[in-house]
Amino acid sequence: MGGTSEREYNEKLDEIRKKLSKRTKDVRDDTIKIEKVKVDALAKIEDMRRSADKEANKIEENIVKSKDLAPESKQRLNLELTNVRNEIEDNYAKLRRQIAESIVPVIA
Repeated sequence: MGGTSEREYNEKLDEIRKKLSKRTKDVRDDTIKIEKVKVDALAKIEDMRRSADKEANKIEENIVKSKDLAPESKQRLNLELTNVRNEIEDNYAKLRRQIAESIVPVIA
């Protein structure tokens, strides 16, 4: 006869379960790593935004306090400061969106 016994089949099935369990654990570990990277990236983005806003506010205060600048110069600098603030917000939004989209698969 020499056919495969029930015990041998059960051992093979147990091997499949072990491999499945290991792969499941590996995927969970990878998911945890991905989430950690995502949190770190979001923290960097927040820090970037906060730092840039702080610097822009300081420049704005100095422009307002400056007695050497002509009103036209102050107006141009304020306009440029507004542009910089818009760039800060745009970059912030783009980076947050990029992080969110990197986790969720895009279906074409």
